[in-house]
Amino acid sequence: MSFWDHLEELRWTLFRSILALFVFAIGSFAFMRDIFNLVITAPCRPDFILYRWLCELNQWLINVSPWLDVLPDFCNDNFHVEIINIKLASQFFTHMTTSFWLALVLTFPYLMYEVWKFVSPALYENEKKNIRWVFFFGTIMFFFGCAVGYFMVFPMTLRFLATYQLSPDIKEQVSLDSYMDNFLMLIFVMGIVFEMPLVSWLLSKLGLLHKGFFHKYRRHAVVGLLVAAAFITPSSDPFTLSVVFFPLYGLYELSAFFVRKAPKEDDDGDEDDDK
Repeated sequence: MSFWDHLEELRWTLFRSILALFVFAIGSFAFMRDIFNLVITAPCRPDFILYRWLCELNQWLINVSPWLDVLPDFCNDNFHVEIINIKLASQFFTHMTTSFWLALVLTFPYLMYEVWKFVSPALYENEKKNIRWVFFFGTIMFFFGCAVGYFMVFPMTLRFLATYQLSPDIKEQVSLDSYMDNFLMLIFVMGIVFEMPLVSWLLSKLGLLHKGFFHKYRRHAVVGLLVAAAFITPSSDPFTLSVVFFPLYGLYELSAFFVRKAPKEDDDGDEDDDK
């Protein structure tokens, strides 16, 4: 294909991708009120699935032994986060932007397919086989990371920050913009973080990263991941911290698994070259 043929193919790839985003954004916009009430604001209510599960787990631990009462109180039915709107156009713009972000998540597999379709003609057959699995694995990990962000990271962060009290004279109310910023940031950040094994594999293929790096800096990584977990969920209890830390550390070990070892140096060959 000539340069202009490639440019034409790129133009149609972008057109199909934008069209898919546009169609899904319209569909998301049409159902956004139900999605907002049933999904987005669900962590604001005490009957959220994570809270119920942790409440049952805490009750089971207490029945086993009173010494195991180490979890925060998730059985409090009075928990409720009140979201308020302080800007005239915030609800309308939130409706539009959230529809776009939801469409981006839903069309992510198709967008990856369009990228694959565009770059695949330039690859050899063995490269196509590897890259096909890369796109598939990357898509699965992105959705899994978003799910962890929605069902674990964001609810735990919201629960702590919404119940933290500096003074009893301060009434806790969360603005719509603040809630949506934290909601989208934590979920998409977790989706991107879960791409770490894929990025590590690609860097390994390029010869920029080897397995020895993960063994050498494992202790540093543990400290760094603990700091990152404490930053994501600024809670004082170890359970909330571990909810974020262990998935991050699991990603670190998974990344080390996909990275190949550094090639061994041939000392004899180097000596011959010097001669």
